[in-house]
Amino acid sequence: MKNPRLLLTAFLTCCMTAAPQNAAAQSPMRTSSSVPPQVELMYVKGLRYLQNAQKTDGTYDGTYGREPGIIGFCLMSVLAHGDDPNAGPYATMVRRCVDYILSKQNKVSGYIGDSMYNHGFATLALAEAYGMVRDDRIGPALRKAVALTLTAQKKNKTGGWRYSPESTDADSTVTGCQLVSLFAARNAGIPVPDEAFERGLKYMASCRDKKGAYGYTGPAGPRVTLTAIGSLTLSLARLKTDPSFKDSLAYLKKHLNYRDSTYPFYFEYYMSQALFHADQEVWKEWNYKNMRYLGASQAPNGSWLSDHSAAYSTSAALLSLALNYRFLPIYEQ
Repeated sequence: MKNPRLLLTAFLTCCMTAAPQNAAAQSPMRTSSSVPPQVELMYVKGLRYLQNAQKTDGTYDGTYGREPGIIGFCLMSVLAHGDDPNAGPYATMVRRCVDYILSKQNKVSGYIGDSMYNHGFATLALAEAYGMVRDDRIGPALRKAVALTLTAQKKNKTGGWRYSPESTDADSTVTGCQLVSLFAARNAGIPVPDEAFERGLKYMASCRDKKGAYGYTGPAGPRVTLTAIGSLTLSLARLKTDPSFKDSLAYLKKHLNYRDSTYPFYFEYYMSQALFHADQEVWKEWNYKNMRYLGASQAPNGSWLSDHSAAYSTSAALLSLALNYRFLPIYEQ
């Protein structure tokens, strides 16, 4: 997180068409649990803002509004609401998002955008869209994107990832992003070797201290947001029985009133998922606080504001509320 431009490049906070799809990916209109009315009100207002603010090429105002990772978040915010992405009220927005992400992928290497943040979050969006959005291009693009992610890891002696596919060092934010995208890709039917997860999780463990809290490039200087990322990767790996997972949850429970003043929407995106997968009762408590916080800070036009584009902050805020709907495959427990 020492380089805000690179950290937020993609989101500032995770396949050929014949590949087998799981039942969740095949049915975006699944029945969800009861959604609080205030969440639905905020969510629809936010989606309408993103729909109205989107340009015909799929982008939004500002430099960050053109980052494919952020466009991926906008895409996922629609998919997470459960509307028909092919013929529903946001179908045009969905098509524009997909078109733009695919236009930013290197057709040879599979690299999406200009940083591994962009690549990771865009790959995650494609994985979530695959099986929901009727577009024969998504499968091959997703397969290429996953191949690039795996190749980048093989080049990295740490077993993790950082800003570039050529990086030989790593940090917990980029590594967490890539791991979540790979879990989503596997969930969509893309083969991902176990070794990739094992190496990535081993690197994440190297950033964890004895109390279960995670640091940026090592256990020193642990932060709540980084611990949420680490906890989420263990949940997705089905390693909740690991003693370190319980320690991380205990650490997060002590910080339910925490708000990241530097990267607030990045924090909300990951904290919501980490707690949802870890402990439903704890998540419900935090979700109530998050609803109140976002309800008080949403602009009249439906957006949430930040220095890194309203498209980023709005889509990230919506995704922190999206666990109330549970439509995205990555949100399944």
